[in-house]
Amino acid sequence: MEPGNNTGFPEFLLLGFSEDPELQPLIFRLFLSMYLVTVLGNLLIILAAISDSHLHTPMYFFLSNLSYVDICFTSTTLPKMLLNIQTQSKAITYAGCITQMYFFLVFLELNNFLLTVMAYDRYVAICQPLHYTALMTPQLCGLLVLVCWILSVLHALLHSLMVLRLSFCTFSVNSTRWFNLPVLIPSLMTW
Repeated sequence: MEPGNNTGFPEFLLLGFSEDPELQPLIFRLFLSMYLVTVLGNLLIILAAISDSHLHTPMYFFLSNLSYVDICFTSTTLPKMLLNIQTQSKAITYAGCITQMYFFLVFLELNNFLLTVMAYDRYVAICQPLHYTALMTPQLCGLLVLVCWILSVLHALLHSLMVLRLSFCTFSVNSTRWFNLPVLIPSLMTW
């Protein structure tokens, strides 16, 4: 068999938290409220850092970027989940799944890289306090964020391309794990 994707079906089925129609509105409201709180909270952090000139420091620059990434990270999965709950649809196309996985990985890795850069910023602030402003220039901060973006995009692209090589042929439903929630697991034929 030649390597490559031999997927014979156009979509995946997503099994959710509950099949009970009475719980669907509660689950929808719960996740919608969590999503709105996350987006609004992070927007407030970004607006506070932009509007106050005292907060124009490397730490708040990185924190604003982290807040933006957090908005993007939650926006990769929750809107589709809310749509699926509202429409009672459980399908996601193969291309949609790969795209969602790519952006999920980009923002997940970017989150980790930005936390690492923030740790470096605090290290310089604590260990080199007199040289901090000379070391952590706006150009260096911008370069660090740019490198984080490049590494995240390339790493997520690598993983997404590796998943494209997998062959999904059959489904099996596993309802014994994760608190007896039905979980859809595609069987993998070849790498």
